[in-house]
Amino acid sequence: MYKAVREAVRVRVVGALMLRVRAARRDAGMVTSEYAVGIIAAVAFAAVLYKVVTSGQVQAELQQIVGRALSGGA
Repeated sequence: MYKAVREAVRVRVVGALMLRVRAARRDAGMVTSEYAVGIIAAVAFAAVLYKVVTSGQVQAELQQIVGRALSGGA
């Protein structure tokens, strides 16, 4: 009787673990639409960052920083 109960518990535990492993494998990566949305978001962020960095005020500040660094920090 004890062996039968232990075997039944083992079978249920192994079955539950196998279901979790299968579910994890199904959800392991992104689908194509998620990649597309991620790429679009990355490109949009890059475009905004490019606009900010190439604006006149930011360019002037960057030139001042580089100029101070090249002149020894004075």
